[in-house]
Amino acid sequence: MNQSLDSIRLEYTLATLNEEDLDVSPFTQFKNWFQQALHAEITEVNAMTLSTVDAEGQPHGRIVLLKGLENNQFIFFTNYNSAKGKDIEYNAKVSLLFFWKELQRQVRIEGVLEKIPEQESTTYFQSRPRESQLGAWASNQSEILHARNELDERFEQLKAKYENKEIPKPAHWGGYALTASKIEFWQGRASRLHDRIVYVQHEGNWNKHRLNP
Repeated sequence: MNQSLDSIRLEYTLATLNEEDLDVSPFTQFKNWFQQALHAEITEVNAMTLSTVDAEGQPHGRIVLLKGLENNQFIFFTNYNSAKGKDIEYNAKVSLLFFWKELQRQVRIEGVLEKIPEQESTTYFQSRPRESQLGAWASNQSEILHARNELDERFEQLKAKYENKEIPKPAHWGGYALTASKIEFWQGRASRLHDRIVYVQHEGNWNKHRLNP
């Protein structure tokens, strides 16, 4: 490495975060920040790190894309037979992390996942690009792939099979919705004295607290 890792630093000075400036609802506040991130033209603004834990207690993180915020639930789609799907089946408690570095902001969300209704998954699947629909069939997600050409050949076979036909949604593919119990908003500040304000659900209400950075 040409640059020592311990010398990489960025001073956070773009904004501050005060309790009185936040909405009483963490979901409204999230939507406000998300809109600001959209206006900032951040690439993949809906990208989030999904963290799960497997049956051996090993945590796993990967990037997935937020596809909806409906009824105060965060929605994404994936292969239910994938490694993350198996983790979720074992333990539905997960966390989500959004990092919008251009705004020096993070949002951390903790909660429990559940599958969304099949018809809703089908509706979304049918709205995807045709190539993405074929990819959901072609990829045995998280399983060993001995050679790339195996995947490419499956894709081409499926492409020929469904030429001029509607592509059905695989039974093993669909959406999850996260019901949040904790949502933290983080704003970078100078000297690493960051602003952190967390909403915690208690008996149906959301309580808001400031945390030490």
